[in-house]
Amino acid sequence: MKTRNFDVVGKRKIFILISLAIMVVAILFTIFRGLSVDIKFKGGTIINVPFTGEMNLGDAESFVGDKLGKNVSVRQTTDEKNKTNNLVITLSDNTEVTAEQVDELTTALQEKYPDNIQLQDASTEVVVTSVNPQAGKEFFFKCLVAVVFSFLVLIVYIGFRFRKIGGWSAGLMAIVALLHDCIMVYAAFAIFGMPINDNFMAVLLTILGYSINNTLVIYDRIRENKQIMGSGTSLKTLVNTSINQTLTRTINTTVTTVMAMVVVLIVCLVSGITSMISFVFPLVVGMVAGAYSSVCLSGPLWVLLKEKRANKGKKDVVEV
Repeated sequence: MKTRNFDVVGKRKIFILISLAIMVVAILFTIFRGLSVDIKFKGGTIINVPFTGEMNLGDAESFVGDKLGKNVSVRQTTDEKNKTNNLVITLSDNTEVTAEQVDELTTALQEKYPDNIQLQDASTEVVVTSVNPQAGKEFFFKCLVAVVFSFLVLIVYIGFRFRKIGGWSAGLMAIVALLHDCIMVYAAFAIFGMPINDNFMAVLLTILGYSINNTLVIYDRIRENKQIMGSGTSLKTLVNTSINQTLTRTINTTVTTVMAMVVVLIVCLVSGITSMISFVFPLVVGMVAGAYSSVCLSGPLWVLLKEKRANKGKKDVVEV
């Protein structure tokens, strides 16, 4: 079977610019549109109002906001088990809503939507939940600690396993690639307006384990080829050859996994399972970004780092 011969290392500037362009777009969306943060991380109140039939969520959001005099968001959830719909009213400004306000709002909603909201028994009662942001913040902090700890462990592991090819520098570039993948996941949330929630941290932790695998396969091939091709082979040729030899494996693995996740995403969209969409879609983005960074960034950036160190060493020798 003929091995492809893509000059990945030679085109590293293009790959870096592509990644930087996506990062800039994510930053612009964050600055000008703002970043949506889930109520679990900033606190607030959630009011669940059962209803039947179809409701215009935009009209309901405007009506509830005017009635309470607060900024609110309204979305619809469906209980598949009981076949009931809920109007989920979220007030995320961390201000309390009194029982009198809830009663007034409930009465107003029944008068506004008499065909949809009929609170007759315990199964159709309004449920009010106050959310303390402290638990969410602690969870977010613990996840960040886990991410940083995993970075440190990976650097040590790669440094030891690939010490014959300069493992510490390879480990550093692998972490740079993982940071790139994490930023791409954040970009998916920022660009598509999905709230930063516990799904965000779950996707990051999942991608850390998934993405590094492709990078390790490439590094493993570099180590093998260094022994086969000899020390006289240039670093650029060594890395390009290794990337091309593992490219089919990387593409097949990524496509297979992404296809499975796309099926899950389609099922979520058709079934209206909105809570899973903010996990599955960024996960697909992270998987694609992981394959991209493993092939187009980790190896080429490692070559760039090694070349800079070699040039610096030559310069020091000349000066001496």
